[in-house]
Amino acid sequence: MTTPSKKTLRVCENGHRYYKSSSCPVCPVCEKERDPGAGFLSVLSAPARRALEREGIKTLQQLSKFSEKEILTLHGMGKSSIPKLRVVLAKDGLLFNEQKKK
Repeated sequence: MTTPSKKTLRVCENGHRYYKSSSCPVCPVCEKERDPGAGFLSVLSAPARRALEREGIKTLQQLSKFSEKEILTLHGMGKSSIPKLRVVLAKDGLLFNEQKKK
């Protein structure tokens, strides 16, 4: 028998009320409103998207200045995001920085 998770009621700075069992401070309502819907950030999970946004990476040109290794060091970025980013870069004729040197 599994133990039920203890969810607590929280209210974000925008007034959204939600229940959460983890210590993660992200409001799911605000996060859904922030979903880009289109563009290269839309192919990523929310944590990976936030990682790029925290770094100020909002365009593919900005992303192409970084190596895969640098992107993977960002908190929230996982290995499964790299292949997705390679595809969107390639569609624009771009590469990660270390790939340009080959």
